Amino acid sequence: MSKLRQVFKLHCQGQSKLYISTLTGISRNTVSKYINNFIDLKTTWEEINELSDSELDDLFCKSPEIVPGERMSVMHKFFSETSKKLSKKGFTLLHLWVEYIVLHPGGYSRTGFYRHYDLWKRKSHGSMHMEHKAGDKLFVDFAGEKLKIVDTQTGELKSVEVFVAILGASQLMYVEAIESQRVDDLISCCENALHYFGGSPSAIVPDNLKSAVIKSNRYEPRLNENFEAFADHYGMSVLPARAYKPKDKALVEGAVKICYRSIYAHLSSEYASSVQELNTRIWKLLQDKNTGIFKGTNRSRLDHFKEIEKHTLQPLPEKRFELRRSCVVTVMKNGHICLSVDKHYYSVPYGYISKKAKVLFSKSTVEVFYKYDLIATHQRVRSPHNYTTEASHLATQHKYLSEWNPDYFLQQARTIGTEVEYYLSQVLLKKKHPEQAYKSCQGILSFAKRLGHQRLKAACKLAHGYGLYHFKAIENILIKGIDLYIEPDQEQSPTPMPDHENIRGEKYYQ
Repeated sequence: MSKLRQVFKLHCQGQSKLYISTLTGISRNTVSKYINNFIDLKTTWEEINELSDSELDDLFCKSPEIVPGERMSVMHKFFSETSKKLSKKGFTLLHLWVEYIVLHPGGYSRTGFYRHYDLWKRKSHGSMHMEHKAGDKLFVDFAGEKLKIVDTQTGELKSVEVFVAILGASQLMYVEAIESQRVDDLISCCENALHYFGGSPSAIVPDNLKSAVIKSNRYEPRLNENFEAFADHYGMSVLPARAYKPKDKALVEGAVKICYRSIYAHLSSEYASSVQELNTRIWKLLQDKNTGIFKGTNRSRLDHFKEIEKHTLQPLPEKRFELRRSCVVTVMKNGHICLSVDKHYYSVPYGYISKKAKVLFSKSTVEVFYKYDLIATHQRVRSPHNYTTEASHLATQHKYLSEWNPDYFLQQARTIGTEVEYYLSQVLLKKKHPEQAYKSCQGILSFAKRLGHQRLKAACKLAHGYGLYHFKAIENILIKGIDLYIEPDQEQSPTPMPDHENIRGEKYYQ
């Protein structure tokens, strides 16, 4: 208002409009408008100077209110009833005016219709100013315009997505090029953004892309299972922007435009040969943007972040989030499930045999669930056709089988006697398949409980003397009582070979 008073004072002193415009910094057309209004009022500088600022504003600056007549009231009613049609794809304001003029032939012309619709929309669709709390929300989205990298071998250009994230309060930005918008790429970018900021906010606000939101809903959208698990890992809630409501994520939409101006426009015209090389260029320009001083202030986005928002973020967990995939399997009769991706088998408690189970697996772990209950956890092993078995999962009779190995049987034989230990070692060597040898060893050791250690030692010594190394030899000796008739310490001498003219003898082969 002080400048307006100065305009009128200089005009009354006889100064030209050009001089007044130069001196006050007001455009020449605006100066002319104010002076014409002053002349039309037929007043003096003294009378104007006595008015208060609010009175002066009402007199010269306030637009006169338009009193709606019957024709305008009809048009406003038409707007409220039919404006929703503009949300249909391909339906324009021209189509709306055609409908209006058909219903009301004496109505406004197209230019007037457009102008009054704009005024009506401003009044009926007011925007609320959003105040963002520090540490509250992180807005994420993908830029509409993609960047390109070149394959050095084929020379082919490949398009890559550009991820943009911005914190609500400090407006600190993060930008990264990524190969696609798949859920694993989206989670990777969001996670990198959190580590760039050094903490996680209370909520993350994505757009309604399928990688984050499977099905949008105004009240309770259905989230992607992996994206929701990622948010839980970092202590964040997921608040998807409403469909067709771009103002819900206006901050990140503005960040995308900043990205176009401050990063896209300054990238080298020479294409990068990889996503990593492209990101190196992007992050250098991003650093310049985040450390650049805001116009009219002496602070940058980074300064603002350190001052008001950094200390409000939640600390990051020790381990990064691991993307989990899922599948449904049937527990096999041997108490194991097969992870078909690796063709590896994992044990579950034997009580779940033949039941359907859900498997969630990441890079390092495999978790098995039955009706929302976690029943088994294993470290992921990628060796095909092998088994990972936890002893506590096996039934009692199966636990012994899992513990069977040569050392297990030799250790038990050692407690009975060296004769039994040596005999079992020979049994283990003679059998072609380990399980055959284990069963024979188990049968031989069972005689120690039934007939005593001494008889078993004697039987093993006798069988060794005959060169017989199997369960049946020991069984025959003990059942027939042969060990009872032969002294245990008596050595079994081999039967001498008879003399015969057809027998060549050992000297023949020397």
